[in-house]
Amino acid sequence: MGKVCIKMVIGLVTIVAGSQLAIASPNEADSSSADHAKGKRIFAQHCAGCHGTAGKGDGYLLLGPDPANLTRPATRTKSDAALLQTIHEGKPNMPSWKVRLSEPDSRAVLAYIRTLAK
Repeated sequence: MGKVCIKMVIGLVTIVAGSQLAIASPNEADSSSADHAKGKRIFAQHCAGCHGTAGKGDGYLLLGPDPANLTRPATRTKSDAALLQTIHEGKPNMPSWKVRLSEPDSRAVLAYIRTLAK
């Protein structure tokens, strides 16, 4: 009887632990996927005109020459804070997006940009 109880307890612990991992993991993956998908939509709407649909800086050059090529290693080496600063404050040939994009939207765009630099 003792061995049966131990096996039942081990089985129950395994089920509970496994279900907790199954619950936690998809939420994180879904959140990341949702951020990338949302960021891609926002990027297509607001950023692709200059940066190009693939982020290579080959858009319509609406605001001047040389939009950043977001696929270059230089983008990969910039910190999230630096890239968010650029999104929020803009540059001489790039508008500020802080009044048009919420903080979560800006972070979603950043998440998408990070996928371009790979």
